[in-house]
Amino acid sequence: MSAVESSLDGGVLTVTLADEANRNALSGRLVAELNETLDRADADDEVRVVVLTNRGSVFCAGADLRERSGSDRPEESGHSAILPNRQPGSQSQRSFTNPVVDLFGRFRRSPKPYVGRIAGHCVAGGMGLAAAMDISFAPHEAKFGFTEVRLGLAPAMISVLCLPKMSPADAASAFLRGNRFDATEAARMGLITAAVPSHRLDAVVAAATADLLAGSPQALAAAKKLLERVPALGFDEALEWAGSLSAELFASEEAAEGMAAYLEKRPPRWAPR
Repeated sequence: MSAVESSLDGGVLTVTLADEANRNALSGRLVAELNETLDRADADDEVRVVVLTNRGSVFCAGADLRERSGSDRPEESGHSAILPNRQPGSQSQRSFTNPVVDLFGRFRRSPKPYVGRIAGHCVAGGMGLAAAMDISFAPHEAKFGFTEVRLGLAPAMISVLCLPKMSPADAASAFLRGNRFDATEAARMGLITAAVPSHRLDAVVAAATADLLAGSPQALAAAKKLLERVPALGFDEALEWAGSLSAELFASEEAAEGMAAYLEKRPPRWAPR
């Protein structure tokens, strides 16, 4: 059976972590299947929005500890295959290809919006998946936690995704204590968008995807660029870059269609019919 399942309906691709028996841990197989699925999603113009969800009571339990502890060879686990750096004069240097790094990094690079339907508990590396979503929701009873320190580890890779969303005080407490907390606390920390009653989860996700489908593909991609780049730039540099992007958007065909549709009081061509 596949560890990842997907279905497309009305421009929304629902991707389900389906390795329930393994608590949707980030095994080499699950990560490879998820990367392949999302590669296809990014290349498919029919996919406008991606919803990432889970089967079972656990959204993602983090690294597959059986896989990681049972092999000293990184290529067997699928997490850290090492390839020699071929640059002249640097034979002692090595470059690393890591499918998990590729997975965590792809959400920000993708021009398409990702919605997390976190229908279960989420700990350790799973927190990276949750934080990587553009918009995300979880039921109140879902538990979250950076539990790595209790295993002799640290939330290293996922800190890159989580720290920009958290206050220093929240991050220090959560990373060092390794305790679990509920979805309401995860939302307060900024790790997810909102905690909702479990019976409202599907409705809230559907409302978010409907809003996203109302935006043009170009505009959504541009908005994601703003979220990524502007905080990393100085004030003057940010204004210059954003001004250039704004001019490009105003001159585009999608903007012309959007403004015409607004003035003519009709839906733009990208809106669901």
